[in-house]
Amino acid sequence: MMASQSPRFMGWPCVLTLVVASIMLFSPINVHARQKVQNMNVIDICWRGDPNWWSNRQVIAKCSVGFTGKMTDNIGPGVVQYLVTDKSDDPLNPKPGTLRYGATMIKEKVWITFAKSMRITLTKPLLVSSYTVIDGRGAIVHIEDGACITVQRARNVIIHGLRIHHCKAQSPGNVMGPEGKLVTLGHTDGDAIRLVSSYKVWIDHNTLYSGQDGLIDVTRGSTNITISNNWFKNHNKVMLLGHDDGFVRDKNMKVTVAFNHFGPDCHQRMPRVRHGFAHVVNNLYKGWGLYAIGGSMNPSVTSEANLFIAEKAGKKEVTWKKGYNGGDEWNIHSIKDVLENGASFSEVGDEKDLIRPVYDLDQQFKVVDARSLPALTGSSGAFKCTKKSRC
Repeated sequence: MMASQSPRFMGWPCVLTLVVASIMLFSPINVHARQKVQNMNVIDICWRGDPNWWSNRQVIAKCSVGFTGKMTDNIGPGVVQYLVTDKSDDPLNPKPGTLRYGATMIKEKVWITFAKSMRITLTKPLLVSSYTVIDGRGAIVHIEDGACITVQRARNVIIHGLRIHHCKAQSPGNVMGPEGKLVTLGHTDGDAIRLVSSYKVWIDHNTLYSGQDGLIDVTRGSTNITISNNWFKNHNKVMLLGHDDGFVRDKNMKVTVAFNHFGPDCHQRMPRVRHGFAHVVNNLYKGWGLYAIGGSMNPSVTSEANLFIAEKAGKKEVTWKKGYNGGDEWNIHSIKDVLENGASFSEVGDEKDLIRPVYDLDQQFKVVDARSLPALTGSSGAFKCTKKSRC
C-alpha cells in the first residue's frame, strides 16, 4: 500500500560522492564488493568505499546531509588528534587518556578515537565540548551501565560509531564541562544522548538500546540536527524532539531523521515531535508498540519514503496525535511511504500546507525508494570494522 505521491525536492549529493560511486561501480572490482557499494546510502558511499578510511578519517565530516549540512568546521590542520587509552572515568578530575578528558579538557577542535575496544561506565553525564568528534570506528566501544552523553550549549559535534545502552538516571551534582570548567547539573533521566540548547550536531551509526529514559532527546532550542544510520532496538521511548509542551522556543527546531533502523521491540517515539519540524526520511520501521511517529503542540512532520512494516499481531496505525482537535497549525504528512502488513498512516493538515524541507546545497540529498531500505539500512548501527577491513 502506498501513501500519497511526492514532489521531488532533493538535490544530488556532493561531487565526492558521485566520483566515489562511479569508481566503485564501474571499476573492475569483484561482484561482492560492487553489490556492497550498491547497498550503501548516500552518506555511507561518501566514505566507506575508501579502503584507507583509517588514515582518512576526516573525510566523513564532508558526508553528512540534512539539517546539519557538512561538518567541515570540524576538520583541518588545527584539529587535535586524541586517543582514548583508558576506560576509567573521573567526573571531576579527568585523567589524560580517558574519554572525558578528550571531550572536556581540550580547548581546540578535537577528533577522538579509541586505541582498542573497551567498555566505559560513566559515573556522571559526559558533557561534550563544541567542535568535538567522537569517532568509534575501528574499535568496539560501549558506553554502558551508568551515565551517558549530554551535548549542552555546544555546536559542531559528531557522535559516531558507539554502542550506548543501559543508561541510568543520575542525581544532581558537579561534573567537568567544556574547556575544563566545572558545571552543576540537575537530575538527569537516563537518556543515551541528550542535546540541550545545541546547534549543528550529527549523530551517525550508533547502536542504542535499553536505557532508563530516552535514547535521543533534542531539547531546549537545539536545532540543525541530523540523526542518521543508527540502530534503535529494545526500548520504550526512543526519540524525543522538543523539550516540553510549554517550551515554545522549540518552534525553531529542525531535525533530519534519515536511514535509521527502528526495531525490534521499539514501542514509541520514532520520533515524537513538539512544536518544531522533523523530516523523517528513508527509515526502516520493523513494528511498533504504541505508535511510530507522534506529536503534540502543533508539530510539523514530513514522513517521506519510509518503510513501515507492522507486526502481524501488533498496532497498525503509524501515527499518534496528543491533544489534536483539528488545529490549523498541525502538519503531519506522508509522501511515498510504503506501508506493509496492514500499516496505516493518518495525515493531519491540508495538502497545501505540506512542509518541504528547505535544504541548502551542502544539506541536500537524494531520497530513494522505500522498498530499497532493507538493503540500505542493513549496516545501520555501530560497525565492527578494524584497520585492516572496510567498514
